[in-house]
Amino acid sequence: MSLFKPARYLSSVDKIDLAELAARGKRCILVDRDNTLVPRDTGRAPRAVLAWLEEARTRGFKLCMVSNNWHGEEVRASARELGLDVISHAMKPAPFALTRALRRLGCAPAEAVMVGDQLYTDVAAGNLAGVEVLLVQPQATQDLWYTQIFRIFERRALRHVPLEE
Repeated sequence: MSLFKPARYLSSVDKIDLAELAARGKRCILVDRDNTLVPRDTGRAPRAVLAWLEEARTRGFKLCMVSNNWHGEEVRASARELGLDVISHAMKPAPFALTRALRRLGCAPAEAVMVGDQLYTDVAAGNLAGVEVLLVQPQATQDLWYTQIFRIFERRALRHVPLEE
């Protein structure tokens, strides 16, 4: 598998079929924060994301937010609000934070998925950790200046990857 190739590319987190994940033996979801769960322009998770997280908990999934965001208290506050375990300062694309999250949750890589919005951080980290990766479109267009540069290359790399609505 290519380092920068997601297993699937979806329009948003709430489009991920939790029943299908469970049927395939997945029991752990590692998920990015910024522009995956929480839009950068609002700082609050949309209702659809909240409902999806609640359904994941109801189905028995173990959940952990894995964020590169350096504002640790902001990330921890989001995690508390969303009822998630959290690892901040993840330094993705390095896989170490994902491996740590898997150990913390007691899951093997084959039992987990990584959900994120960035090809060169989330997807690469998941693939390096041996975890299936689901890429979602970012929730907002507002990004850090360096992420905006990466988005140019992402759009080019993803132009032949089918987007699931």
